[in-house]
Amino acid sequence: MVAGATRGAGRGIAAALGEAGATVICTGRSSVSGRGGSDYDRPETIEETAELVTRLGGTGVAVRTDHLDPGQVGRLAERIRHDHGGIDVLVNDIWGAERLKGGPADWNTPIWEHSLEDGLRILRLGLDTHLITSHHLLPLLIGRPGGLLVEMTDGTAAYNAGRYRISVFYDLVKAAVNRLAFSQGHELAPHGATAVAVTPGWLRSEMMLEAYGVGEDNWRDALLPDRGEGRPTAPEAFASSESPRYVGRAVAALAADPGRARWNQRSVSSAELAREYGFTDTDGSRPDSWSAT
Repeated sequence: MVAGATRGAGRGIAAALGEAGATVICTGRSSVSGRGGSDYDRPETIEETAELVTRLGGTGVAVRTDHLDPGQVGRLAERIRHDHGGIDVLVNDIWGAERLKGGPADWNTPIWEHSLEDGLRILRLGLDTHLITSHHLLPLLIGRPGGLLVEMTDGTAAYNAGRYRISVFYDLVKAAVNRLAFSQGHELAPHGATAVAVTPGWLRSEMMLEAYGVGEDNWRDALLPDRGEGRPTAPEAFASSESPRYVGRAVAALAADPGRARWNQRSVSSAELAREYGFTDTDGSRPDSWSAT
């Protein structure tokens, strides 16, 4: 199950698990039903993600779920228990606060000047959702040994430990999600399950590509100066960016590794896992944004 599978890393992870032939429960708020969509008001839906999973060789199942609503997540757990008996992999990729995070001009705003309402919403979207989802779904993961919990974040624990990340609120969320993998790994280990925190590098999400006026097929054009299109030119570091499928393949590699328990409680990047498992991005490259920062 991929919680937060609508777009970005979540969609990339669901797609890569589909490549591996998995049945993937794709959850999120953005649905063709149009009811209670995400904070982004974007066109991507969980149904599109589920269809992509199926086209790639898996079986995609879309279930509209607001992961801030314990009742909805509880009903999701019961549905999965009834339809599938349990889950082998749970990916907590819920976020939804990209706009609240703001752009570079908004970063480094001190806590006393930052909108408290926005800041607390960031915490709710980035932390409460993960806790609610784990509370209800992990009982379905520990039914048999070998289960995998992946906590998606931004920056490894080692990278974030010595760096301030954008704002107090954003910094706290991303550090806390790394710690969630550590603490949940402690609780899961006696059940033969594994928890890992995984971060992508500079992710070419739908929102990122749109901001630079490019698509996945021509993303390198964002690096060209003087495009004359009213779109910003991406910084040089964008050359080491990665598609969402890259971190998806990182998660799929973890899921396929019978010795995945060696990663329990660790915090790793997609690039580190690519070096370990030998997979590549969709263009055959192995980008590493973190080594460029």
